[in-house]
Amino acid sequence: MNEQSITVWIFSQQPLFRQGVQNAFSDINDIEIAGESQLTDKMPRMIEVMPPDVAVVDIDTASDSGLNLLKRIKQVTPSTAVIVLASDINDEQIFEVIKRQAAAYLGKDINSKDLIDMVRRVAHGEHPINDSLNKRPKVAAHILDQFQELYQQQEVRSLISPLTSRETEIVNYMAQGCANKQIAVKLKISEQTIKNHVTSILSKLDANARTEAVVKAIKRGLIPFAKE
Repeated sequence: MNEQSITVWIFSQQPLFRQGVQNAFSDINDIEIAGESQLTDKMPRMIEVMPPDVAVVDIDTASDSGLNLLKRIKQVTPSTAVIVLASDINDEQIFEVIKRQAAAYLGKDINSKDLIDMVRRVAHGEHPINDSLNKRPKVAAHILDQFQELYQQQEVRSLISPLTSRETEIVNYMAQGCANKQIAVKLKISEQTIKNHVTSILSKLDANARTEAVVKAIKRGLIPFAKE
């Protein structure tokens, strides 16, 4: 496996679907399929040992196993970005996947090129699912109604944070004075990936420098203020 490869795990109840997604990435040099399995409420042990960069989860099933798996992945391996695929895109479902911190929510009619592009985007820290709220005002209103009273709680702040869990990790290290190379070693990913995340962090926090980004993150409650 290439050290710079984006690792992907595929979940679906349909073997042919899993094989189809796997085939879509077969000739892509920067994406490596780490594994594939059926949907269950439990997560394969291998993911806990070696978390993939991205999980592709097909939630078309009669039960809630897909949504439960999504929640479990984010609890156990928060650095894994999850792309949810479904046949029927609807407001109720998008609300549920946003609550469970999916990075993207896509129709299963997506073509291979767009899926590959989406995997790269979420692996680099983007959160395309947030864009869906602009097109779905009812979902945005529902989220505000659900979480307005709980806004001060850390769990909710992290849910509506503009930063991904990986970006929050990196800002914490930035606050400790770590350079990109040091952060890369700590997180066991490439220095270039750290640079990509830092660029995204500066953009999301509207900051021109690392120090300004850290200050803004602390003021917004995204990371704790470390006292001497």
